[in-house]
Amino acid sequence: MMKRRVVVLGATGSIGESTMRVARALPEQIGIIGLSGRNNAQRLLELAREFPAATLCAGDEKAAESLRGKLPGRDVLHGGHGLEELASLPEADIVLIAIVGTAGLRPALKALESGKDLAVASKEILVMAGEEVMATAKRSGRRVLPVDSEHNAIFQCLEGKDPSTIKRLILTCSGGPFRNASAADLASVTPEQALRHPTWSMGRKISIDSATLFNKGLEMIEARWLFDIPMEKIDVVIHPQSIVHSMVEFVDGSIIAQMSTTDMALPIQYALTYPGRFSGACAPLDLTTVGRLDFEAPRADLFPALDLARRAGTAGGTLPAVLNAANEAAVDAFLAGRLSFPGIWENVVRAMDAVPFVEHPTLEQLIEADRAARTVVAGG
Repeated sequence: MMKRRVVVLGATGSIGESTMRVARALPEQIGIIGLSGRNNAQRLLELAREFPAATLCAGDEKAAESLRGKLPGRDVLHGGHGLEELASLPEADIVLIAIVGTAGLRPALKALESGKDLAVASKEILVMAGEEVMATAKRSGRRVLPVDSEHNAIFQCLEGKDPSTIKRLILTCSGGPFRNASAADLASVTPEQALRHPTWSMGRKISIDSATLFNKGLEMIEARWLFDIPMEKIDVVIHPQSIVHSMVEFVDGSIIAQMSTTDMALPIQYALTYPGRFSGACAPLDLTTVGRLDFEAPRADLFPALDLARRAGTAGGTLPAVLNAANEAAVDAFLAGRLSFPGIWENVVRAMDAVPFVEHPTLEQLIEADRAARTVVAGG
């Protein structure tokens, strides 16, 4: 394959760091030409020195000026407009969106509109505006490649398969730190407890989403758009070992699964080098060491996030954007000590019931629904 020129939005976060590992392991296949980092200027500076060809984007003008002073002659953008400019660099082949939340939506659309492939690690983009993103990709003739380990697994399982033969997509879920907890246990959960994920090392927001199972609910909606599959054909199973990253069941009863070590380097690498496969940054899987693979049904009575996501994904329109924004706001309130752990679900339900529904929203209406949902949670 020709060397893929890559822009990474969110380079200083956990997905960004894994992407840098992939780039270091595959210098002949991947060239980093753009890097953004909102809140970690020091790490962005370090990466800028490691990847001297990269245009940079800082969170604000002050951070950008500081970087320019330390990197004379270097292009340093800033803010939302800077992200959009970085995402549409003429020389870029693919843009990886690893920005937490919805801040990556406009840059993602800009990347597609300017002829770039899109690698999506920020699931909120497809949850909030999946219809718009996939329609933009179709108009532009570009690909949307999943970076989430679950969606990347399904992407691999579906390669070359006739869509009419798919019975259901099965997303696997570690179950988070509280899969065996009681209702009384959940009522007293602290942020520190919720941040201790049993399998993955992740950022604060996604760690809380994994504990509530909203992470998996968002992934259900994301899968609906990525693979053009109705919500009733998307299921979730608990798999504590996180070795089977997801599965596809076909109409003849066959199930194809994708397995690997719990390392985000593999799905990132496959998205950036697709359709090639290379020996890279990810260690091989030894099933004899794993020993056993367990599966169980999620407990919908104590973890209502999956049912809420199915409701939102089935209705479509503005409801997924409301679910996503309310969850983001509720997670922030929980981490700040203003909300109980079950209060996250309760506030999402309140926002879904309160914000007016628009069936076929414009981008502006989606953004307004997002704002209104956050206002509902803040007022609670």
